[in-house]
Amino acid sequence: MRTNWQPYVEQMLEIIGAEPLLRNTASAEGHGYAPQPDYRPLTKFENRGLKPGHGVWDLVIKGN
Repeated sequence: MRTNWQPYVEQMLEIIGAEPLLRNTASAEGHGYAPQPDYRPLTKFENRGLKPGHGVWDLVIKGN
């Protein structure tokens, strides 16, 4: 999952953390955010947001 809206990614982390069948693959050092996976290309929309310095957050979640 990815988003450019920080309140939304924070809500996603909260919900995922409350579900025992889901596991966030990112480390605590990264505040729960994953680095951009190699398999995920940058979209045109994302590139437009990154140029003025907007954030983009990735979450990589797996089922237990």
